[in-house]
Amino acid sequence: MYTLCVGALLLGFVSEQCARGNPAKLLQLTAEGFKEHVQTGKTSLIYFGKYADPAIQTFIEQLETSAVALEDYGIIVAMVNCSKENVADYCTEEEVMRKAHLFRGAEVLRSFEIDTIFDVNAIVSHMLFTVLFNEVRYVHTPAELVSVERVAKGKTDIVMGHIPALGLPEHRALMETAFVYGGKYQFVQTTGAPLLKHMGITDASSVQARLWFLHCSGVSRPSEPCPHTLMRKQLSTINIHTFLQLMEAPVLVEADVDPEDVDVIYNHLNVPVLFLFAQTETLHMDRSTAETLAWRLRGEIGLVLIHRDSPRVKTPLRYNAAYRLPHEEVKYFTLKNAEEVVNLIQGQLFQEEKEVEDEEDEDEDHWASLDVLDDEVAESVYRDRGVTLDMESVSQLTANTFSAAVAQNGLTAVLFYMKWDAVSKAFLQSYVEVADALEGVSDVTLASVDCGEWTCVCREQNVSTFPSVLLFHLGEDAQYYRGMMGTESLYRFILLSHLSVPLSLSTSEEVLSFLEGELYSRHSSLSPIRALGLFAPKDPDVAIFEEAAKYLRGEMILGLFEHKEAERWAQEHSVTLPALLVSHGPGVQRKAHSLLLSTLQETISYISRAALDTLPELTVENLPWYMELRKPLLIMFVGGEESPETLQSLEEMRKAERTGLLESSLPCWIHLGRTPAGRAVLETYLSYVPPLPALVLSQVSSGGEVYHFPTERPLLSENIIQWLQRIENHQEKAVGVIPDKPWRPPVPFYDFLAVMDEEAPGSAAQRRPKAKPAGKNEEGDKKTRRETAFKPHTAPHHTEL
Repeated sequence: MYTLCVGALLLGFVSEQCARGNPAKLLQLTAEGFKEHVQTGKTSLIYFGKYADPAIQTFIEQLETSAVALEDYGIIVAMVNCSKENVADYCTEEEVMRKAHLFRGAEVLRSFEIDTIFDVNAIVSHMLFTVLFNEVRYVHTPAELVSVERVAKGKTDIVMGHIPALGLPEHRALMETAFVYGGKYQFVQTTGAPLLKHMGITDASSVQARLWFLHCSGVSRPSEPCPHTLMRKQLSTINIHTFLQLMEAPVLVEADVDPEDVDVIYNHLNVPVLFLFAQTETLHMDRSTAETLAWRLRGEIGLVLIHRDSPRVKTPLRYNAAYRLPHEEVKYFTLKNAEEVVNLIQGQLFQEEKEVEDEEDEDEDHWASLDVLDDEVAESVYRDRGVTLDMESVSQLTANTFSAAVAQNGLTAVLFYMKWDAVSKAFLQSYVEVADALEGVSDVTLASVDCGEWTCVCREQNVSTFPSVLLFHLGEDAQYYRGMMGTESLYRFILLSHLSVPLSLSTSEEVLSFLEGELYSRHSSLSPIRALGLFAPKDPDVAIFEEAAKYLRGEMILGLFEHKEAERWAQEHSVTLPALLVSHGPGVQRKAHSLLLSTLQETISYISRAALDTLPELTVENLPWYMELRKPLLIMFVGGEESPETLQSLEEMRKAERTGLLESSLPCWIHLGRTPAGRAVLETYLSYVPPLPALVLSQVSSGGEVYHFPTERPLLSENIIQWLQRIENHQEKAVGVIPDKPWRPPVPFYDFLAVMDEEAPGSAAQRRPKAKPAGKNEEGDKKTRRETAFKPHTAPHHTEL
């Protein structure tokens, strides 16, 4: 009987529909009856008041109504009329009689002011929250949520609700769900704004109730965050129940019958169903598209992939998709790409639901906005979709023109891209800007290859990620651009790559001019770093250094001094030959290192590490180079002003670094004025921005724990060293964990080369060739244009979308 009642509650029926006699009544207790009742050990909400008081008549009416609802949860609602009865400690003072008490047996679990439990929703929600106190975790900050996630990973999923205020109908719905599903999921409740921004809600002042499903059961790595799905509908018991059923349902269902004949759980949950068609030749790609859409729209629709090659599928070939709204017929249509599917779902399937939402909900981050995509890059591309780029300054290469183009210029930069990829589109604009800026530079050409059209070219150059930029120097292997996908970074890289490397110096005067930045002075603004290799005449290791310099071309300016006077330079800097001198600009003390030349890769790594600064200022551009050291980052966050406190804190960091006791970490600093992104980093670490300067240890490469230097302690070198030693001895507690979440576009695009490899017979065992040097002859005829894999309107075997 109890189970039937709870089930009816979740399905939206009233309690009276449970098969019992009369609805539960407010139990009236005498003083003696109260003593006997609490001895039963049952959970009871008991109010001690006076019927004669007109001020409480409305409350008593709500109490009577709540008796019916709370009976389903094993909670008895009763009242003692203190006008007739006298119960010690409860019928003595007026202020006591303004309270209701939740008992478990004779123990009072909690007392409530009647102003707090003002109606049936408030009564039910507060009682259930109290009863489930040890099962429903209350969190306020992202760090507290991360702690709950850490325990749940690999074990159970989390249902988290944000309630603007306790006692609302949404609070009741969440608590009723927690009562039923508490043994299956970990329930979390929050009322604070800090969690909203952590979960991706930009308007933290919003008062809308929300619910998330955190998929933690499938997460095994401690540093990996739990993926989450936001419930878009209003928080009601039936909506939450439907949402949880969708979370339990398969992300994607496959069928071999027409959409009208498909019977899936989505139909019984009264949610829209989207049908996509697939065929055998492109099943891998079609399934990938369907899975991507299913995850993107999870919680809102059900998605079914129809195998068109089945003899039971009679749908005309002109349709490649269909949808069915609850209680309506299937509607067929034709779409060209995945984004159109999303637009249709967001713009049409939920139009009726949008119309009935109140104005407050419409002002929130409703998912049906057609002009806002989940990812910033994709959003910018969508926003600028009507802008036509002037591509005159960028040569469009094909399989017929590629080899000749990269062989006739001193330096040719080639962009390999997919024209429907959001990141490629965004970077293409920057690439055109670089081409325009370099138009007057002799012997430098910028070109591009659309890998969706000319896959053979991209395959021959071993390009499998998009966008990618390769630089071709005559007679040399292609060089990958590994910097940021932005105008300034690429412009600087190409200009530095145009220099001869390494620059051969013949006199000590030239060495001094090189280190002081006078030689190549016009490139000082591009890179202040100059690395000089010192070698004795005819040293065979010079060849390894020259190869390493070519690899590092574009990232720093490198010189070579192979001379008998090199010994004197080495002695002046207290190193032995071969040696490396690194200059970070005029007036900056040079660093000297003895070069240990063994393999090319080790030499490249050694030069790269030697060029790094001590106690560097981290920026968006140089961060990847310091991350490669795989050391915990000891970061001093300073404000936008060079205050005496900031300068003193950095000096104390330098003192601590000079002691040699910080070798296990990388001391560095971030200037929030010059690098505004540092504020977001600090807020991610600590969930708030503390007073600056602030010192943080980020163990990015080992567990992801974050430690915050106590704000009450002075930032002195000895205190910093002691704090780090306490962390090493596990005497300090981490304040948070860095989410191990890679940045990706909202819709992953296909690795078309991999798809083609799978389709080609026997090609899985073949290895792709390395990028070929510019100017060298290619074997065979490379002119084949693989249109059929990517052009649906011409391909006999194309994907449905």
